[in-house]
Amino acid sequence: MILGLDPASVLAFLGAGVVLNLTPGADVMFATASGVSGGPRVGAAAALGVALGALWHTILAAAGLSALLAAFPLAYDAVRYAGAAYLLWLAWKSWRAGAAQGGEGARRLGRAVWRGFVTNALNPKVALFILALLPQFTAPEAGPLWAQILALGALFAATGFFITAGYGVAAGVAGAKLTRHARLLNRVSAAVYAALALRLVLTGGQR
Repeated sequence: MILGLDPASVLAFLGAGVVLNLTPGADVMFATASGVSGGPRVGAAAALGVALGALWHTILAAAGLSALLAAFPLAYDAVRYAGAAYLLWLAWKSWRAGAAQGGEGARRLGRAVWRGFVTNALNPKVALFILALLPQFTAPEAGPLWAQILALGALFAATGFFITAGYGVAAGVAGAKLTRHARLLNRVSAAVYAALALRLVLTGGQR
């Protein structure tokens, strides 16, 4: 039992989180592109960054800042376009990367974590998603709402990491077998990043 929450509610939450994370979305696409371009460990590192981004949004939700973001469309749009601009920058970097850069994944783990975090942290739809999902599984009698949100958010981030990392590692294994086509893989990664940016602008980056 977590913070006095009903075990059935916690299991229901975990089930919902697993189903949502299994559905390929922006996080999965990012980890997959990272795995293709840098190898299995970079794919897993990108998933870790994404999970840290989810924890960041959980902290914001617990503090009530996500509600403020939802209430001010201009602030929401500013964050959304900043995220799209960052993804386009990643697309440009990947497109220009030479074939020799395809095997440097082991030396870019920290960068993969950072990029995964920034990509998720600059996606306001993730903040709104967490704000909408987590409170549904809280209970007034179980203690402070913020503590329940943090606990549930940590569970969501943990399950999301393992699932997203699975996609990233699988893509890395497949990409490692195609190292002679590193330039092509970089172009594929660039296309994925650009598609994520377009999706974020057009749809708000829904998961």
